[in-house]
Amino acid sequence: MVEPIRGYGVTARRAARGPAGFRLAESEAPAHAAAIAPMAGLGMGVPPPALTPAERDATAARRGQALLQELTGLQAGLLAGQLPESALRRLAALAEGEAGHDPALRELVGGIALRARITLARLGR
Repeated sequence: MVEPIRGYGVTARRAARGPAGFRLAESEAPAHAAAIAPMAGLGMGVPPPALTPAERDATAARRGQALLQELTGLQAGLLAGQLPESALRRLAALAEGEAGHDPALRELVGGIALRARITLARLGR
């Protein structure tokens, strides 16, 4: 036999347990509760390590090379009639970043990044 449907609300047995529904026995409960300290965000309070000028230049040079590779790959894709969305996302991410310490390198990488941003704008990105 199927049991009848009960009305909504708290049953007597559930009401006797209390609102939480789960309780430790008094012998298992901790003697005192420790305060929980607020957790700082991962990026808060710790500054990023400072890069030396040589490290900044190396990072900028790698970024410039990666930009050129992505632009070349995008050009080949367009000539083949394809416009891969992943290549556009990579190009957009590379267009922003470290410019380097050396003024000549900064100008060179800045020009490549500008070319990438112009290409993205022409493609409506």
